[in-house]
Amino acid sequence: MHFLKWLYPGMKLKRWLLLFSLGVIAVSIGLAVVFNYKYVGALEETIFKMVYLATGKFYYTVTVIVGISVVTLGLLVMMFATRQIIRSVISVIIPDGSERLVELIFQKRKLNRGPSVVVIGGGTGLSVLLRGIKSVTSNVSAVVTVADDGGSSGRIREDLGIIPPGDLRNCLVALADTEPLMEKLFQHRFGGTGNLSGHSFGNLFIAAMTEVLGDVEQALRESSKVLKVRGQVLPASTDTLRLVAEMTDGTVVEGESRIPLAGKRIKKLSIRPAQATPVKAALEAIQEADACILGPGSLYTSVLPNLLVEGIADALRQSQAVKIYICNVMTQPGETDNYTASQHVKAIFDHVGPGIIDYVVVNVEGVACTLQQTYASQGAYPVQADIEELQALGVKVVEANLISETNLVRHDPVKLSRTIMTMVYQLKASSERMKLLDYYLIGENIKELKD
Repeated sequence: MHFLKWLYPGMKLKRWLLLFSLGVIAVSIGLAVVFNYKYVGALEETIFKMVYLATGKFYYTVTVIVGISVVTLGLLVMMFATRQIIRSVISVIIPDGSERLVELIFQKRKLNRGPSVVVIGGGTGLSVLLRGIKSVTSNVSAVVTVADDGGSSGRIREDLGIIPPGDLRNCLVALADTEPLMEKLFQHRFGGTGNLSGHSFGNLFIAAMTEVLGDVEQALRESSKVLKVRGQVLPASTDTLRLVAEMTDGTVVEGESRIPLAGKRIKKLSIRPAQATPVKAALEAIQEADACILGPGSLYTSVLPNLLVEGIADALRQSQAVKIYICNVMTQPGETDNYTASQHVKAIFDHVGPGIIDYVVVNVEGVACTLQQTYASQGAYPVQADIEELQALGVKVVEANLISETNLVRHDPVKLSRTIMTMVYQLKASSERMKLLDYYLIGENIKELKD
């Protein structure tokens, strides 16, 4: 029954099979006309004679039965021939066989019809969400922070003068539809004590592509082809940004990697250069999106740096997309100590103004006591979902069980993506119904004016 999968809705093959059948019918009729029906008549006469010799009577319905049998046989032959042609082509292109191809085609068609989603952030939180969303839609764009100045990314940034590739690499891998070995290769870090020690191969690959092509956006597009990425990965800006945090005690800390280490409460975050140029494709993706999602990720070093790039926050405000903020599960020492969910949202509004968040998704699933103790020893605690305070900020709240507990407390990609995409589909359907209602009311008003 595997062959029947080619007839699934959305495969865009049935129309061509129908056209092929019509072509065969046209050829058959044409041949009959060319030969003046004499061969068809002779065949029918032969059938009558055989029936008469066998039964001593004429049964005209026999010709109908024979005709249907011939048509059925012809269809079976057509299907078998089509199947053999497909298998012959597949055996060369995809050695895994037709089962793999039909699944790929069906999956591709389904994912291409998914909603357009833009995810804005950075760090491991962003890649966790992307891993879940790519199974629902391929119309996904990741707008990624470029303010990282630590580790392999920081060294490449200082040595080559390009934007740090670390978070971009993680997003590429998260959206990749490729062999596990390729994913392991991109995430591999060199050991030893030499200059390559600690560098990620993926970071070096993106850096090399950037130098060869002379453009980081083009380098990411070509890297996406290598990894067969579903969607696109975009930097918020191609400028080399640096974060500057003013603390509540008046001190100033510069550098993404140094801010959490200061151990002080952040009053205000800014970027240098202040007038960083946004990537045009990122603005276009936001404008055309059905949903724009902020986070999950470090509030001050992953989410806010993108919003501080000139034009990003304004594009969000002007977009007709539903805007969703995914609040972190745990507080982050040095960034959001003792922050509740509403304080996360308030920090965003204080920096870029309201109008960029419609819904806040908060986790209400309890964290195991043993894990709470482990995190507490590091100064991290579960984020309190203060629903009334959130609503007072003018946002709607969605409560869900979102965490995956192993030795770490993080968002579960399946639970998170399922929650988000359910919201997106429901809100999109509601929006379409409202548009239809608006059109109906406008029509009724026009009718009343005419009357």
